[in-house]
Amino acid sequence: MVMRRILLALAVGCAAAEDGLNAWLRYAPLPCSLSRHHSLPESIIALNSTTTSPVYSAGQELHKGLLGIFGKNLTVSTSLPSGKPPSKAVVVGTVAAFGKSSGVGHDVASALEPDGFWLEVKGSMVTIVGQNERGALYGAFQYLSLLARADFSDVAFVSNPAAPVRWTNEWDNLDGSIEHQYGGPGIWFQGGHVVDDLTRAGQYARLLSSVGINAVIVNNVNADANILTDANMQGLGRLADAFRPYGVQLGIALNFASPQSIGGLSTFDPLDPGVIQFWTDITDKLYQHVPDLAGYLVKANSEGQPGPLTYNRTLADGANLFARPLQAHGGVLMFRAFVYNNNLNESDWKADRANAAVQFFDGLDGKFEENVVVQVKYGPIDFQVREPTSPLFAHLSRTNAAIELEVAQEYLGQQCHLVYLAPLWKTVLDFDLRVDGRPSLVRDIVTGRRFKRPLGGFAGVANVGTHPTWLGSHLATANLYAFGRLAWDPSQTAEGLLDEWVVLTFGHDRHLRSTLSQMALESWPMYENYTGNLGIQTLTDILYTHYGPNPASMDNNGWGQWTRADAHGIGMDRTVSNGTGFAGQYPPEVAAMYESLHTVPDELLLWFHHVPYTQRLRTTGETVIQHFYNAHYAGAETAATFPARWASLRGKVDSDRYDAVLRRLIYQAGHAIVWRDAINEFYRNKSSIEDERGRVGHHPWRVEAEDMTLAGGYSVVDVTPFETASGFRAVVATKNGSAATATTTLRFPDGTYDLVVGYFDQANGRSRWAAYLNDKLVGSWVGDGEDWLSHEHSTHLDGHSATRVRFPGVKVRKGDVLRVEGTPDGGEMAPLDYVALLPDGVID
Repeated sequence: MVMRRILLALAVGCAAAEDGLNAWLRYAPLPCSLSRHHSLPESIIALNSTTTSPVYSAGQELHKGLLGIFGKNLTVSTSLPSGKPPSKAVVVGTVAAFGKSSGVGHDVASALEPDGFWLEVKGSMVTIVGQNERGALYGAFQYLSLLARADFSDVAFVSNPAAPVRWTNEWDNLDGSIEHQYGGPGIWFQGGHVVDDLTRAGQYARLLSSVGINAVIVNNVNADANILTDANMQGLGRLADAFRPYGVQLGIALNFASPQSIGGLSTFDPLDPGVIQFWTDITDKLYQHVPDLAGYLVKANSEGQPGPLTYNRTLADGANLFARPLQAHGGVLMFRAFVYNNNLNESDWKADRANAAVQFFDGLDGKFEENVVVQVKYGPIDFQVREPTSPLFAHLSRTNAAIELEVAQEYLGQQCHLVYLAPLWKTVLDFDLRVDGRPSLVRDIVTGRRFKRPLGGFAGVANVGTHPTWLGSHLATANLYAFGRLAWDPSQTAEGLLDEWVVLTFGHDRHLRSTLSQMALESWPMYENYTGNLGIQTLTDILYTHYGPNPASMDNNGWGQWTRADAHGIGMDRTVSNGTGFAGQYPPEVAAMYESLHTVPDELLLWFHHVPYTQRLRTTGETVIQHFYNAHYAGAETAATFPARWASLRGKVDSDRYDAVLRRLIYQAGHAIVWRDAINEFYRNKSSIEDERGRVGHHPWRVEAEDMTLAGGYSVVDVTPFETASGFRAVVATKNGSAATATTTLRFPDGTYDLVVGYFDQANGRSRWAAYLNDKLVGSWVGDGEDWLSHEHSTHLDGHSATRVRFPGVKVRKGDVLRVEGTPDGGEMAPLDYVALLPDGVID
């Protein structure tokens, strides 16, 4: 009955619609109960009249915010009357613009670091002083955030960023596509050039500025050398113009082989004088178009990309090639540490992709130019659901380092699944590497504090697109918000940042805040449970879409994301004593913890050790295989609660966002069961060990499609991978455009059930299905997930296309006849997996 109420709620409207474009910058009117305040400013003074200035933008933003939150339409001026602030105004500007007569003390000015700000609120008098222009804008956003969260406290504080590098990486291609395109096509490239209309680019810069992001790499790390054509340099200049009012700088990714591919040279050897001159000239020319260019990002010698190793040069030689011409302009070179061999031999027990970063950078610490920042992925593999901290952070004491986090959920549900990532990021940022036996938190290493480095910080792969929500989902913007706020201050808590985002994005209602916050905080552990746990990674399909389950794809390939699963055991032996030696890349205290089965954390057991399926966990006493079964059921059970919990917020969220989120949570609950069944069936088959609770492979409320009476062209097919179909098989139609049917006589007791149909929604058609009970229509649906789901879609019957539809509250009598009718479209032949009749409270 709960699910019936949920589904009916999809058709019911509530508050005024919102499309998500403003994300957390909605400036929604405060509820009357919260808007009672003693006083507010009566005017706005922004101490710069240049319309492209961030201080000017701060004035406009303050006007917009105060109008939206309180309905106060204040005047905006650009100079102090008589050189002194009036008593009831918000004044924003730089230290220099305020001048000595403004009352900004020496203590405040000296405490401010680049991009920092001072915010003082005394009733209706508000002073916002930035060390520079964008610092002033950051302070204005902070003041508005306080007001939007109904915080009217008098305050006086300095806020400085933890690190100078706070960048996003956008993997946009010049044709308008994006690598891992979950939020729609790109917003600044199309047809090989920068688009004419850069409105969305400016809106994005505004969002980023509000959380302290100061630069954007606008193109794919797998860079197209044509980014450097004259036409594209001019376009980049226009794009930088769109960013500049918000204090956001533009940077670009470079293709290492550009001197050869577009420069007419026979080489791209980083020590060749002609190559050096090529990059010097290119850099000078770029700065003519973009005078405040942030710098470059380079991915070299990884996944087929060119680099210095081609010429037996070092990675430092390659990085310095770009860093030196940037120095004259104040630019930064971000050099990705994502360097590895993707043709490893799994039969070699010592082979390990995780070792690559430290091995490739061994001996190079201190050999990079001072404006080089080595950009290190948070873990040693590839943005997995859980990884140990990359040990490379402990090896760069004389080199600037930044941490690379992924806002786009490449291996983590691709924005179709709710997965709040800040708790995952915090496990790495707060990890103590114990370098030289001293406290060495990762967050202190990347901010430069631990080793007293001048540069460092954060790079977030965001991949925003033209979808109104930017990332493809209303809930996914929590990750973009958290990334920016953690880049400013990585000591903040995931819980605190989440509450801020909920209030700013959805409102103040207490039930809404607690419900959505709790769901989001449960989401990462839940996803880890129903995908892959104990450090075995997500078990997704690494050879295809990186979305649905395919555990076999982890092994027998050259990519090195192996599980080494066989009939007897599972896990990578990364010990020094018997395995790949990866554990020994950590400082001694950490290495010793990971080396021993007696001290390695259970959540990373299979990352560091190959063990039998019967190995018992230290914390719970479960065997590894039973933990797999239990965790996958627990994760799916939690996901099943999310639609009802969100439905309890009906009327507290505008109808468009309410419906869009509910639809995705219902989908996630179904796909969590696809994951649960696929992983459990695969490892039951692999290990030949049964679930001691008798759940795996036993579905008493299901009827397999292949066991139904088939007509009109439906025929039985095997599904590959086998574990992604219930009973390992499905039925597909053989005649395009004409309906096929699958019929069964129900043997369940009389009662009210939820009818669930498992089917495959492929990307090469939009089939139609209808379910009839005794020839009476129960419900119909279309396989149109490619139109509204953001993941990379599949044309196959597999764990990516497998999904479910549910019709609640169906009254059934024993002996009733259920018929499912499927009409193919295109290459999608109306595939069916099973039907299930679920009593109230049964998840399946």
